[in-house]
Amino acid sequence: MAKSEDGLKKLKDDLTAKAPGRLYLFWGEEDYLRTFYTGRIRNMLLPAGLEEFNDKRFSGKTDPSDIREAIDALPVFSERTVVEVQDFDVYKCAADLRDQMEELLSDLPDYCCLILSFTDPDFKPDARTKIHATIKENGAVVEFKKQGQSDLVNWVRRRFGALDKEISLNDAEYLIFHCGSLMTGLISEIEKIGAYAKDKKITRADIDAVGTPILDAVVFRLTDALAQQDNDRAARLLSDLLAMREHPIMLLAAIGRQCRQILTARLALDSGQGSGDIQKLWSMRSAYPARLIMDAAKRRSRGWCVNAVRLCAEYDYKMKSTGIDGEALIRELFVRLASGETNVA
Repeated sequence: MAKSEDGLKKLKDDLTAKAPGRLYLFWGEEDYLRTFYTGRIRNMLLPAGLEEFNDKRFSGKTDPSDIREAIDALPVFSERTVVEVQDFDVYKCAADLRDQMEELLSDLPDYCCLILSFTDPDFKPDARTKIHATIKENGAVVEFKKQGQSDLVNWVRRRFGALDKEISLNDAEYLIFHCGSLMTGLISEIEKIGAYAKDKKITRADIDAVGTPILDAVVFRLTDALAQQDNDRAARLLSDLLAMREHPIMLLAAIGRQCRQILTARLALDSGQGSGDIQKLWSMRSAYPARLIMDAAKRRSRGWCVNAVRLCAEYDYKMKSTGIDGEALIRELFVRLASGETNVA
């Protein structure tokens, strides 16, 4: 088992035994799971109606003496207390504060469950530090990663089931591609689509009608429309893309990445490779987008794909080195891609 999964296994084992530990560090990009497991610990340890006495919360830079006071407070009509410290980076705080935290974490009472929780998706614990060793020795470091595709699809179907709705495997994959793979975002999308759908079975039309697409999904549809030479649809999608108000550099980066993926798929097709090779090359979590990219590559020649990548690089340089309006450059790039240029000189 990968080290990053050891902490999650320990957490699950503790909850199965109905015996949460004394210390956890929660981090990772999947905010939904962090909130879910924090809630499970609270529900398991805190008697209803007495939360205000036994549930202590801190956020941001915090004085270790305040945390110590909360930890030392005996539970009221309960066997345990829960102390959550959110977004206090014990790895980067001043040396004297870090020393105090190390001492505190080394001597936690059995009646307290301390949760160090991080909401910043860019946070990563430094395994080289003494305080990390202290946390590992006295508790568990739990990383909440994006879920694997099969687990996520099954979760999406269960969530729709809780709304008395049904969704097929293929349409669940489409929803994840369309709205993103983070469970936190998918929760609201599922509720919105479930409320909108008139029939029990969720369709792609329902997803398209009210689902909020992520940037990569819109960019893919744009490049796919260009690959199909459906310039009218591509123009509408370009308007949708610009309406997202992302920075032009970010938009161009996404378009360039999509064009590179289509080129690699075209080269894979020419050499007899399949979507599995594209999935591996681009480290995709799911085979679904790899299949879509292969289908797009089938519709265009190698010359068009190579030129599309060249044009994206050319316009990336223009955008970063000239004072020309970024949106105007993206529109100009679109016209050249739509024209079907295949020169690669």
